Amino acid sequence: MQKKISNYPFNGTPEQEAKLRKIIDEKKHDKSLLISVMQEAQDIYGYLPIEVQEIISEGMEVPMEKIFGVATFYAQFSLSPKGKYNISVCLGTACYVKGAGILMEKLEEALGIGADECTADGKFSLTACRCIGACGLAPVLTVNEDVYGRLTGDDIAGIIAKYAD
Repeated sequence: MQKKISNYPFNGTPEQEAKLRKIIDEKKHDKSLLISVMQEAQDIYGYLPIEVQEIISEGMEVPMEKIFGVATFYAQFSLSPKGKYNISVCLGTACYVKGAGILMEKLEEALGIGADECTADGKFSLTACRCIGACGLAPVLTVNEDVYGRLTGDDIAGIIAKYAD
């Protein structure tokens, strides 16, 4: 599954950038610390927008292609911001066979976003994941740490309503 590049506007602050540049200055001597720098950058910003990748590339003296390659290769990195409520739909085999694709379609329709996107108000984000180990409950989705199983498309509106503050 290819990660989508965010079209969500970047809203980094000078304080966040200063914190990131300090981390880069402490670690730029060792290129093997690139992933560590990227993890810390994601902790600061919540995701790795292109603007942050450029700061890392410049500061670590690592080509943008490498930064982007690492960010898109490892599942721990996100190129899009996460909403207050991150909805993750399991698309592993058991879940997919039992209708996870329909759940994803209903969520995209209800939220007005696609996979790896965040609603404009920052409330919800939507991701697809591989097996989460709850095959007996297929199809399964999570909202942050809450797990919902044995779902149908008709369950989606009620689940979203629980989190619509």
